[in-house]
Amino acid sequence: MKRKAASHTVLLIDDEESIRTTLAGVLSDEGFRVLTAADGAAGLALAEEKFPDLVLLDIWMPGMDGIDVLKALKERWPELPVVMISGHGTVETAVKATKLGAFDFIEKPLSIEKVVLTIEHALELTHLSREYTRLRKELMEGQDLIGDSKIIRDLKEQIAKVGPTEGWVLLTGENGTGKEVVARSIHRQSLRKDGPFVEINCAAIPEELIESELFGYEKGAFTGAEGRKVGKFDLANGGTLLLDEIADMSLKTQSKVLRILQEQQFERVGGTLPVKVDVRVIAATNRNLEEAIKEGKFREDLYYRLNVIPIVVAPLRERKEDVPLFVEHFLKDFSARSRLPKKKVNKKVLRSLTQYPWPGNVRELKNVIERMLILSSGDEITMKDLPPQITSGGAAPGFTPYNLASFKDARAAFEREYLVRKLMENDYNISQTAEQIGMERTTLHRKIKSYGIETEK
Repeated sequence: MKRKAASHTVLLIDDEESIRTTLAGVLSDEGFRVLTAADGAAGLALAEEKFPDLVLLDIWMPGMDGIDVLKALKERWPELPVVMISGHGTVETAVKATKLGAFDFIEKPLSIEKVVLTIEHALELTHLSREYTRLRKELMEGQDLIGDSKIIRDLKEQIAKVGPTEGWVLLTGENGTGKEVVARSIHRQSLRKDGPFVEINCAAIPEELIESELFGYEKGAFTGAEGRKVGKFDLANGGTLLLDEIADMSLKTQSKVLRILQEQQFERVGGTLPVKVDVRVIAATNRNLEEAIKEGKFREDLYYRLNVIPIVVAPLRERKEDVPLFVEHFLKDFSARSRLPKKKVNKKVLRSLTQYPWPGNVRELKNVIERMLILSSGDEITMKDLPPQITSGGAAPGFTPYNLASFKDARAAFEREYLVRKLMENDYNISQTAEQIGMERTTLHRKIKSYGIETEK
């Protein structure tokens, strides 16, 4: 059966002209681009010039034999798949070639079907390996905790202590604070870092499907179950499972999860045989689980099972000094991914972004930066590009004065937010702001300093 065009280049190195001619014709018909060389030196030169996707390499050749060529290829391109072919192969030679990194060993006379199948397998595995490496690199480099505030430094220290242990972690914090990033950071610093990291958002899955997502199901378990499905616990075996928004599970599902956590085994939906797993669990929630326990919405025993190591991820308004670092990171990231020119941020804009309380936390900031980068004109983002909720000085729902414990704290919170809003309205002109609100300039200066409001241009 003829393949669709594969756009892969195969380099065939063999001293027998008949082999080169026959294989080149067959592989061309299969959709490959084929390069040929009659000896090792010529083959290495072609590889250097054309960068093939795979090499078919004869072992017995005049001059450099196939083993020497294999060594040279693997030294130069360690990930290049090489399939050895020989009419005089021995077990010893095959073992030696495999140890040197050969993908497979095919004996002459060659089976065309086997050659094509071996090439396809080698290319597929190489692609998967490269994709895994790419995704792992993105995970390692693109999910670092951003910030240099004391809160973030303390959080990083905590992760460094927790990561290498097997302790289960309960992450709490508002939506958008970066709980998933923290979970991935814990996984990267754990002994399970080479294992899978699997996440499931318990709030995003309908109640009737949550069990099959977590535990999988057997064929025929319910209408439409035409085959076995592997669940998240199975997929995370040997690695880490993030149960995000854990408070959104029903009490029935909570009960089953608790049993799995205790026994490290479960049964698939519709199944009868136990499935054993070795999983480290990290749970995350934006809710107060102790309050949920009092309301009868969360199991107390599950809470204590999960809450081995509690970690609180602080909201962005409590670490505003990190905002400029996030702005720089998101601008660089969006510019690269969207192929848009990177823009400068006006100092007044950066000050306004820093002062804003960010009720949606890092997620909201990320969305705002992307929007401004796309919609702004010119090479600089200015005040006119800021969304209305920022220019109006909107306060965060979690930071409103009536949510604070004492009257003194509430008054201070209101006063700070009021001054920030008025400063924004007057483009941070202190004299103009003082005149507008009927306050002495020196008094306004003193309050700005006491509340840590940034006004430098």
